[in-house]
Amino acid sequence: MKKNPVKVAVLGGGSWATALVKILTDNQQPKQISWWLRSEQSVNHVRSFRHNPNYLSSVEIHPEIVSTSHLIENVISAAEVVLLVIPSAFIQQSLEHLRKDLFRNKVVVSAVKGLIPQTGHILGEYMQEQWGCTKMEVGVITGPCHAEEVALERLSFLTIASENNQLATTVAELLNGRYIKTTLSDDIYGTEYAAVLKNIYAITGGICHGIGYGDNFQAVLMSNAIREMKRFINAVHPINRDIDDSAYLGDLLVTGYSQFSRNRTFGNMLGKGYSVVSAHLEMNMIAEGYYATNLIYEMNKGLNVAMPILDFTYNVIYNQLHPKLVLDDLLNKLN
Repeated sequence: MKKNPVKVAVLGGGSWATALVKILTDNQQPKQISWWLRSEQSVNHVRSFRHNPNYLSSVEIHPEIVSTSHLIENVISAAEVVLLVIPSAFIQQSLEHLRKDLFRNKVVVSAVKGLIPQTGHILGEYMQEQWGCTKMEVGVITGPCHAEEVALERLSFLTIASENNQLATTVAELLNGRYIKTTLSDDIYGTEYAAVLKNIYAITGGICHGIGYGDNFQAVLMSNAIREMKRFINAVHPINRDIDDSAYLGDLLVTGYSQFSRNRTFGNMLGKGYSVVSAHLEMNMIAEGYYATNLIYEMNKGLNVAMPILDFTYNVIYNQLHPKLVLDDLLNKLN
């Protein structure tokens, strides 16, 4: 790939996609930014009023820099680097009708924080197995970083992971700027799975907060969660990694504690007695950890990793057990 790509596409119309469009625009790095939004109505709104009508509406979109479209194939075809920011539950639906050669010779970077429900893959694996991308053409953007703080231009850090160092460096240069600092990693599998798992643990934290547990317990829960995360990731992809790095521990902490965490909010509602359906309806946003809990639980049946926090969360969400009925079993396994 070119060292300084001039054509970047962002796929997705949510808050994180909007934040990435803002970062790219403010950095003025790529010469052409194309943005795919599913709804033609949203595209027309952005063109007319310079704001995403549904997410981060305070972010101004500059049409002279950002070209918006609801035609996904056109947006991908024109790009050298594609940032995938579609919620994992809708990835397959959004891409399945496209030409199979559409991603050929392109860099595909996942900013998706979930597993593909239809296949159980992280996005990097999905793009390799379903779309013919090579390991050298895929990367990951991970936190710790909330879109809402990007909109406020609060200093944030991103980790760019790829087994292709040149790819990671190039994407990092696109994103690094006044309020965004970037670091590099070669752990594409570990960072993606960490981004999936931290959403599950944020739901757990929210559930426990909702039933009345405070900061003291949350600290114990999160310290156990990072060890559980380490066991699982090492079972899936055993390499030398420091689980205390920001891409793992930092992302877990910000998702577990932040007021902006939709997964924590979702869990908090469950802890307060909302049903799964009513919590989803009231939030009107995707809590990626909802889908991830089931997929990781099923995946772990073959790995047999000790994951009491995952098991607790699965029982609350999918077996619809009241948190207090299964909490004692979790408490007995925390230390």
